[in-house]
Amino acid sequence: MKKLVENISRSALLCLSVLHCSAADKTPNIILVMTDDQGYPVVGAHGHPWIQTPNLDKMYAQSARFDRFMVGSTCAPSRAGMMAGSHSIRNGVTHTIYERERLSLDATTIPEVLSEGGYESAFFGKWHLGDEPAYQPDKRGFHHYFIHGGGGIGQAFDGSCADVPGNWYFDPTFKENGTYVKTKGFCTDVLFDATMGWIKDVKDKEDPFFAYLSLNAPHGPFVAPPEYMKRFTDLGFERTPAGFYGMIEHIDDCMGEFFEKLEEWKLLDNTIVIFTSDNGMTRIGCGLKGFEGRPQVKLGTQPDGTDMMSYNAGMKGLKGTVDEGGVRAPFFVQWKGVTDAGYTVEKVSSYLDVLPTFADIAGVELPSDHLFEGRSLVPLIHQDESKWEDRFLFQHVTRWGYKANPDHYKWGQYSVRNQRFRLVKGVLYDMENDPNQNVDVTAEHPELVAKMKEAYSNFWDEVRPLMINDTVELAKEKPYHVEYEHQKKNGGIPKWERPQL
Repeated sequence: MKKLVENISRSALLCLSVLHCSAADKTPNIILVMTDDQGYPVVGAHGHPWIQTPNLDKMYAQSARFDRFMVGSTCAPSRAGMMAGSHSIRNGVTHTIYERERLSLDATTIPEVLSEGGYESAFFGKWHLGDEPAYQPDKRGFHHYFIHGGGGIGQAFDGSCADVPGNWYFDPTFKENGTYVKTKGFCTDVLFDATMGWIKDVKDKEDPFFAYLSLNAPHGPFVAPPEYMKRFTDLGFERTPAGFYGMIEHIDDCMGEFFEKLEEWKLLDNTIVIFTSDNGMTRIGCGLKGFEGRPQVKLGTQPDGTDMMSYNAGMKGLKGTVDEGGVRAPFFVQWKGVTDAGYTVEKVSSYLDVLPTFADIAGVELPSDHLFEGRSLVPLIHQDESKWEDRFLFQHVTRWGYKANPDHYKWGQYSVRNQRFRLVKGVLYDMENDPNQNVDVTAEHPELVAKMKEAYSNFWDEVRPLMINDTVELAKEKPYHVEYEHQKKNGGIPKWERPQL
């Protein structure tokens, strides 16, 4: 029987797995939801003592949850690695600003790969891979997009990286397929509605769809709808953490409504839904001081008198570090007929694996003229670890200054991870026996340390010439500012027509 299964084509194997191909006889739709700066800890199912995330907890219970899913340490690098299936510095992305957020035009993206399987693709929310026309989603394989600019709503930096001037989390302006539109309501609600509106339009088509919802929440400036912030300020929270945690509970409510609509449309029978985040938990919003994420601090008090302490899931590190807490994110894969009972995958996985996984699900071959560093997670989704080999994953906080020499930072904020160990700036930790990174075991494993350092050094030397954005001059214009003002002057900014769901 084992040989028989191994000889079945990938598409047929997927049909047998999901047990519902007869309903539509088409490849599964894929929905990817990614939050901004939430990180691993702030989910009730991950042991958080007081956050209320019943909908994410329910998703967790029905998913293959990859418990050691590694991403980048900050926003644009994670997005680049996920979008192109290779480490961000291989794709020119070494920062979130300074034009170093531009995803190389030579990169092959998720929607470009999925198009070979007939997928129609759309992107919603935070793009952050280049604001100039050549780098926008429609030039990277997406058929539809609804986005803001820069690294966050209303943000602007030197060079091209900037959102619409004066934009805000309430009633924000978004760019929809090249036209700026004025919306009504809180940004997260708008983005979920825009995503559901597009899904409603394409759900009955013969071809499958891929929807990528990249929320800007709970990124700073940590503003949540008033009732969500009030819950925490009433409990004694300061305004900033009240906004951060309020945004997460609001996201959870939106996820619940999202799943209700997918169920109403009977899409869950043939749709894979994935939830993740782009890097470790934000340092400022979570209420913790410093970058280590410890010690715990009191944020508020429950009505029963219980102290509401900060929580980092027993990890060291927050966003902007290469410790476990800086690069570990939730990754829930809900696939009806496959993951209904829910189970935990302990194998270390990576954001580099997303593109190969989607290609595997779509039944398409990866282009042979590009290097993809990840691997398909489909075997692990099917609880088959028989051929899963250990590997080294590399991470670096590539946030050196404008036009600084990257070579000066090669041995700075770097990390190498395999299944059991993490090497951080030359110090080795046993993550299975010491997940908090308290004990230096470098002296006990000199051969492994040398092997990790050599692998990292070879990796750096290989990708160093590909850091193509580190020497570019800052653009003189901010495209979103120029385009917005031109449209405003020559026709105005129309009100966005909220879809009828």
